[in-house]
Amino acid sequence: MPEPFERLLTATAGLDTPFAVVDEPALSANADDLVRRAGGVPVRLASKSVRVRSIVERTLARDGFAGVMSYSLAESNWLVDHGIDDILLAYPTTSRQALHDLVADDRRCAAITVMVDSVESLDHIDALLGTGHPPIRVCIDVDSSLRLGPVHLGVRRSPVHSARQARRLAASIEVRPGFDLVGVMFYDAQIAGLPDSSAAVRLVKKRSAAELLHRRANVVAAVRQHADLEIVNAGGTGSLEVTGADPAITELTAGSGLFSPVLFDGYDAFESRPAAYFVLSVVRKPAKDIATLFAGGYIASGPTNKNRQPLPTWPEGLTAIGTEGAGEVQSPVKGRAARDLRIGDRVVMRYAKAGEMCERFDRVAMIAADGTIEIVPTYRGEGKNFG
Repeated sequence: MPEPFERLLTATAGLDTPFAVVDEPALSANADDLVRRAGGVPVRLASKSVRVRSIVERTLARDGFAGVMSYSLAESNWLVDHGIDDILLAYPTTSRQALHDLVADDRRCAAITVMVDSVESLDHIDALLGTGHPPIRVCIDVDSSLRLGPVHLGVRRSPVHSARQARRLAASIEVRPGFDLVGVMFYDAQIAGLPDSSAAVRLVKKRSAAELLHRRANVVAAVRQHADLEIVNAGGTGSLEVTGADPAITELTAGSGLFSPVLFDGYDAFESRPAAYFVLSVVRKPAKDIATLFAGGYIASGPTNKNRQPLPTWPEGLTAIGTEGAGEVQSPVKGRAARDLRIGDRVVMRYAKAGEMCERFDRVAMIAADGTIEIVPTYRGEGKNFG
C-alpha cells in the first residue's frame, strides 16, 4: 500500500467509519504552495473551503496568510469571538440576528467587513437595524465574469460590473450614515474555478484575465474617488499567479487549495496534492467485482453532474456504478480491485469540493508524518451550522 494511504489507514484503524481524515504533510505543503504561487501578495483564507476552526487558526499562523474570508455573518461573529480579528464576509447578508450581534460588539464591528453590491443591500440592513446603527465596514462585490455580447462566462454574483456602476454605488455609500466603504472584491470564478481542460478553456481564461486586468484598475480608480480603500481582494486557488501579478490588488483569496479536492485536478499552474479524504467500509459483496460501501452519498454543490460525486481513490481501480452512484446509505463500487475487498475492508474517497465535506462529519482525524493522530472538531462538531 503506497504513501499516504498506509500511514492514514494505520493511524485510523481504531476509528469507526465513515470518518474524515486530513494528511497533515500534504496540508502543510499545499499551504506553502499557495503562498509561493501568490508571489508575496498576502493570502486571505476562505473559510468555506475548510470549516475546521483549528485548521483555520493554524493556517493563519503561517507566513503569507492574513485574515479570513468568511461565508456567513453568524460565522464571522463566532470567529471574532475566538480571536480572529480580520474577516471579510464574501456574501451579502440578510440575517437579522447576526446583524444585531455585529453592531452590539465593538470588536466585531472593527474586525468584520460586510459585503454589499447595491443600494438595496444598504436599505435592507437599515431596515433590520434602524438608521442609527454604529458604522459598519462594507466592501463592494464587483462582478468579475467575462461578457462576450450576450454570452456570460462566470458565476452570477453582483449587479456591479463596470467602473461607472462601482463609482455610483461608492458615491451612495460615501454620503450614507452608518456605513464605511473600505474595500472592493473581484472573484474570477471562470479563471480560478475552471480546470485547464482544453485549448478553448485556456483561451477563454487568458482573455478573461486580460479583460479583468484592465477593468479592475478602472474600477479601483473609480471607487478610490469616494473611499480610502484598505482592501482590494481578488482571485482564488486556481488563479493566484495570474491575479497576483495585478498591481491594483492588495490581497488574494484561497482555501480549496489546502485540501485539493477532485475539482482542482487538471490545472496547468499547479499539481494537485490531495490532503483531505473520507473513509468508508465494505458491508456487502453482491458480486465478485462489486463491493458495497456503507454511506457515502456526499454530493457536492453545483451542477448535478458526475464531477460533483466523490471519487474512489484507494484501492486504485474502483469506480462508482452509474445506475446508483454515491448513495444515502450505500455506495456500490466496481472494478478489478473490488475482487480483493472483503467485508470490513476500507475504501478511501475524495470529495469533489473542499470544505463541504466537513458538513458531513463532526470531527476530522489529522495524521502527522510520523503517523500521530489528532482528532479535531469541524464547525458541525462544535455545534455550528452556518448554512
